[in-house]
Amino acid sequence: MGEQKAMTIKGNMATAMGAKLCRPNVIPAYPITPSTLFPEKMSEFVADGELDASMINVESEHSAMSACIGASATGARVCTASASQGVALMHEMLFVASGMRLPIVMAVGNRALSAPINIWCDHQDTIASRDSGWLQFYAENNQEGLDLVINAFRIGEDERVLLPVMVGIDAFVLTHTIEGVMVSAQEDVDDFLPPYEPPHGKLDPKEPSTFGSFGTPEYYQEFKQAQTDAIETSRKVIDEIFDEFEERFGREYNKVTTYDCEDADIVLITMGSMTGTAKEAVKKLRKEGKKVGLIKLTVFRPFPSPELHDILADVDGVAVVDRNISPGAFGAVYADLAATFTNEKKKPIMKNFITGLGGREVFVKNFEEMYEKTKKAVEAGEVKKPVEWINVNKDVLR
Repeated sequence: MGEQKAMTIKGNMATAMGAKLCRPNVIPAYPITPSTLFPEKMSEFVADGELDASMINVESEHSAMSACIGASATGARVCTASASQGVALMHEMLFVASGMRLPIVMAVGNRALSAPINIWCDHQDTIASRDSGWLQFYAENNQEGLDLVINAFRIGEDERVLLPVMVGIDAFVLTHTIEGVMVSAQEDVDDFLPPYEPPHGKLDPKEPSTFGSFGTPEYYQEFKQAQTDAIETSRKVIDEIFDEFEERFGREYNKVTTYDCEDADIVLITMGSMTGTAKEAVKKLRKEGKKVGLIKLTVFRPFPSPELHDILADVDGVAVVDRNISPGAFGAVYADLAATFTNEKKKPIMKNFITGLGGREVFVKNFEEMYEKTKKAVEAGEVKKPVEWINVNKDVLR
């Protein structure tokens, strides 16, 4: 095994370094804050001769994903980056990429959607794309951003999966924040991730074939079931490849990671960079004698229902912290977790807390408040207010 290199870099640089190590062939991209540094760094790698790839400058994010689709269909390894309105603009093409079973990897600087215009962090952009058929990973820190990109290529390109993958890193909290990371040796990543060879053919004038053909009612539903079956199959593949990554590189990844959950009565659930703050809250509450634990979601699609069910089956209360909101309903993680327990006679009391939208800071005291509100619901044996907004300026609401 080659020597890993310690670097102190921004989150966008970390995802770009991860992508570079995977030797992509084509990188179509359109700049948008806060993900612009990714294509900038990739273009530098290409211009400096560090990466043998075609960098394609396009006129919009819709065009970027369209170019990704065309390139991937020819058998190229393809990646891009986007955020917020950019992800929204390519929304149509996200469904095409997944429906054509193309293992494109996209680094997303998770950012709020307009209106009002906001360039800071929340997860609404990728959550709005949750039904497009992409696998979705969320990083807690820059190291995870780098490593998850490498894993994303390997998982997406697996013949049992063949699906595109998004890797989300929180806007500015990670994209523009400098952290220490370990960068794996190129030869080790090459060994972990061999060159991509499409198992079912590719676009080639010498051997004509049809991709993305017309789906009549007699066939469309079967295509969609096969696509969904592949997402279900990816559960096992993700576990296998995460385990192999840990064995090779020494860093552990799981669809869900638990902290102090063994004897916990109340468990917090987080996704992304706020997890670090939640850990500090758990430590503080534990010192006060309160039995609280934490679950971090790294994989949102496929939603890890089996793992969450096993962990939470005997827990009294769950505080689901969503950095997104479906207006008129709930946060996305809460909705999926509630569905996990729909047919169960015994289920934990669940509360949904919406916070951190538009870059709003999430403090230790906010997690303490969520714990206390969930504890009260458990003691009352009912949830009168399932969804609560945390750290809201009520004077602004007036």
